[in-house]
Amino acid sequence: MAKVVSFSDLPRLHSTRDSRDRIDLVTEEIFGTTALKADRITYHPGDTAAAHYHRDCKHFFFVMEGRGVLHTDDEAIDLGPGDVVLVNENEVHWFENPTEAEFSFIELWVPAPSDTVWIKPDDI
Repeated sequence: MAKVVSFSDLPRLHSTRDSRDRIDLVTEEIFGTTALKADRITYHPGDTAAAHYHRDCKHFFFVMEGRGVLHTDDEAIDLGPGDVVLVNENEVHWFENPTEAEFSFIELWVPAPSDTVWIKPDDI
């Protein structure tokens, strides 16, 4: 049987580091699966995430609107609407929005991560 969750009922997590927003779309708590995890992330102008990696999953990003920068171990990649990115297991990454407009994307983890490793432990 299909399960529908109203957009207004989806969990929203707010960063304590900056003003970016995260809406949980697919989690074990919502849909009972760990095969996939999905969120919608919005970075407001000037937002940046902390450097981190995931040991046990691939991480996909589907850019929906705005422009932003994905940082990995060795490069900075400019992203815009329609871009799709894969970050592999153990690959350090973080995002920033250096523009004056919102930057948003859907992120998928396959499977759902068991943990996140922060490069600077106080960035959790």
